[in-house]
Amino acid sequence: MSGCTITIYGGVNEVGGNKILLYDNGTKILLDFGKGFSRRARFFEEYLKPRSANGIVDFIETGLIPDVEGIYREDLLEMAGMKASAPAVDAVLVSHAHADHVDYISFLHRDIPLYMGSTCHTILQAIQDRAPRDFEREVLDFLPKPSKRGVKPVARKINEFRSGRKFKIGSLEIHPIHVDHSIPGAYGFIIYTSAGPVVYTGDVRLHGARPEMTQEFVSEARAAKPIVLICEGTRITDISLEESEQRVFREANGLVTKHPDSPVFADFNFKDTDRVKTFYRIAKENGRKLVVKLKDCYYLKYLSQDPNLGIPSYDDKDIVIYKPKQVSGTYADGDYYGEDATFASLPNAKTAAEISQNPSRYVCALGYFSFASLIDIRPPSGTLYIHSASEPYNEEMVLNQERVDNWLDKFGMERHQIHCSGHAKGPDLFQIVKEIDAKMLFPIHTEHPELYVRATRNMTVVEEGKTYALQRVNAEPI
Repeated sequence: MSGCTITIYGGVNEVGGNKILLYDNGTKILLDFGKGFSRRARFFEEYLKPRSANGIVDFIETGLIPDVEGIYREDLLEMAGMKASAPAVDAVLVSHAHADHVDYISFLHRDIPLYMGSTCHTILQAIQDRAPRDFEREVLDFLPKPSKRGVKPVARKINEFRSGRKFKIGSLEIHPIHVDHSIPGAYGFIIYTSAGPVVYTGDVRLHGARPEMTQEFVSEARAAKPIVLICEGTRITDISLEESEQRVFREANGLVTKHPDSPVFADFNFKDTDRVKTFYRIAKENGRKLVVKLKDCYYLKYLSQDPNLGIPSYDDKDIVIYKPKQVSGTYADGDYYGEDATFASLPNAKTAAEISQNPSRYVCALGYFSFASLIDIRPPSGTLYIHSASEPYNEEMVLNQERVDNWLDKFGMERHQIHCSGHAKGPDLFQIVKEIDAKMLFPIHTEHPELYVRATRNMTVVEEGKTYALQRVNAEPI
């Protein structure tokens, strides 16, 4: 089979879950292979999960992954009673380390190599080390099923790239270019096919700490004169004006400065290194220390090794490691296992009792899933709670917000929402699309693809699973 085609299996009329198959004259690559959270929530929740004993049957039946031959692990296919085959895909290009772009790589064939930025690789290593192995998050390696005692994980082949350095996969030439997002190591791609260049944005923003990175990507993409632009549109309906990491610092720092005697709890995603640096700086400038969770020390361990990121180490003099109570009900270091024990035994590790002796000395980055620790720390009424993440946008998140409010009400805490999103807002997305000026636009990672008509007449309303043949001037469904 000759020619060039694109099939989009995830991220259609939904935010996240990107799964894009690009074929060109015998070469097949996947652009991301992520978890669709909203789609998964239609069928599953905390106590109703896909059955690992069924291989990938539950995931295929509920549409979480596509029923495509030649891409999945042999062990999972055998458990599902399906025929295993040699891999029919040459590689996976990973745009960044967020779960909605990478998690379902866990199910892919062991012989399909992964291509990712070096920082993305580092973050995935930290994610893997910080939590128990999860069937739906085995990106870098996996344990064959059914599990057997003593069996070692199967490592995937990882190929690292850096911005601006082109490489080849079969008939395709790939040009990765860094973009600014709420996680470091994020990339967009210009892919040179026999039909012409195909551009994939991954997730981007122009209002973050490094807009010049996204601007460089947009400039290079425009110069390539692409036939197709596959563009995210998470916040296409959002036209908010002022938004920046500098604003997050300015407003959050102002609050902390005005309340020198108040404890401060900051709730943000620790993979957002810009936000980590923001609250670390706020703590230092106000004579406080940043309290981090034991598990977040894994991020600090790995990311502090990259001098370009400017992330403090877990043993930094202005970092305090929170030691939660263990099952035995004691704080003894022996209650911790593995590297957790190393972190917990450091001189800068403190218990809730120690933190509660003088809570105004700290900015506690503990977050929603550590709210039970408030019972031990017992923050006084008037304690500041700074929520520096997205507002609820689905039913599950609204329920979580109700629980947050219940905790805050219980302890009389004062809530403030101060955030800078990882995704470009509507006007910036329109600007990106107009500037790149591709012959065809495929909008994904959005619930409102139709709004892109404001930026271009050359938009294809993508249908999930439909294959589009690429030509020099347009794309036609097969």
